[in-house]
Amino acid sequence: MPSYLVTVRNVFRLDDRGRRMDLKFLQRMTVPSDSKIVMLILDGLGGLEREPGGMTELETARTPKLDALASRSALGFTLPVGQGITAGSGPGHLGIFGYDPIEYEIGRGALEALGVDFDLHPKDVAARGNFCTVDQNGILTDRRAGRLDSAESRKLIELLRQIKLQDADFFVEVIKEHRFSFVLRGDGLGASVSETDPLKTGVLPLKATALSADSILTAALVNEFIAQAGKLLAEKSPANMILLRGFDRYPTVPSFKEVYKLNAAAIAINGMYKGVSRLVGMQVLDVDGVTVDDEISLLEKRWQDFDFFYIHVKETDTAGEDGDFDRKVRVIEHVDSLIPRIMALNPDVVLVGGDHSSPAVLKFHSWHPVPVLLYGRYVRADGIREFGERACLRGSLGTLPAKEVMPLVLANAKRLAKYGA
Repeated sequence: MPSYLVTVRNVFRLDDRGRRMDLKFLQRMTVPSDSKIVMLILDGLGGLEREPGGMTELETARTPKLDALASRSALGFTLPVGQGITAGSGPGHLGIFGYDPIEYEIGRGALEALGVDFDLHPKDVAARGNFCTVDQNGILTDRRAGRLDSAESRKLIELLRQIKLQDADFFVEVIKEHRFSFVLRGDGLGASVSETDPLKTGVLPLKATALSADSILTAALVNEFIAQAGKLLAEKSPANMILLRGFDRYPTVPSFKEVYKLNAAAIAINGMYKGVSRLVGMQVLDVDGVTVDDEISLLEKRWQDFDFFYIHVKETDTAGEDGDFDRKVRVIEHVDSLIPRIMALNPDVVLVGGDHSSPAVLKFHSWHPVPVLLYGRYVRADGIREFGERACLRGSLGTLPAKEVMPLVLANAKRLAKYGA
């Protein structure tokens, strides 16, 4: 095993008192540096073969620039949470940012609210909402209402604002397309509420239920809100109902600046990813546009202002969840064409990976390890001349917990001190 892996992996191994090393330890180890880091996250990057014995989306894609970068990098896989666990985007990102997603369990609702820069109060309860489609019997036929465009969502949000609730105020804000943020504010509200999204079609939406005694009022308010929403949206097909999930309060986590001594910027278009970035203390930059090209243009423009850049690409995940293998391939190929613009900035360390896998054949997130590539002047390159799942199986990084990625990034950016005498 390469020596730099032995040194940094020990940061997270058990010490002689049986305790797992945490962010406080890593905070003691980090040192300032003028090195520059780029973390390029293709959401849902990992895939599966379309046919047994075939190639995954990443392997099918023509990626000459990523392949060339792979030849100078260390390859492997990340596990967002653990073996066999299918991760949501929230825990997937927390892991890749170096936070234990089990210790820092955060509902998507809070992240989405932060993503739209909502002034979330400590006692508020937030949820992520979807406009969806149900048939005449109330059976769910499309969890995303055909990926309704944002302009139409704004009109429907105005309808939802007509709802009247007793015992609490509520707020609804458009995120993007079919997605919206829902926040309850009032006394006596708990956040332990079950989700109404069954995560599949062909069934009735679920009723919200209280998972603790302090959340009984919250569940009742949620069900009343959904009932009124159903009446208002009844004639608005395809968006004739709503789903709510990821209930949570405003969470508190150590910041990137505090732990890693990094002046970090986030370049993302979708709300949830802005939210998780704000949560960990990154400055979220406003993208002038909606494409990956626009994100890279912003990276170029602000290159001198930060020493860590997180760039998020959503379209890989969207194509995977839509079951569109070929579109996911095309997205990866387009990202590949932008790699020279990133490398022209001469970053000291580049990580290319994902927050979880979203194979098109499953049309959903999956438990499969996620391909990862780590480039840097001090990385011991594997010399593997392609970037794909089978290539990553041969890589020196092996399969490591996502939360161990940041120590490797920091070490190769010369931002970790020596441990011990």
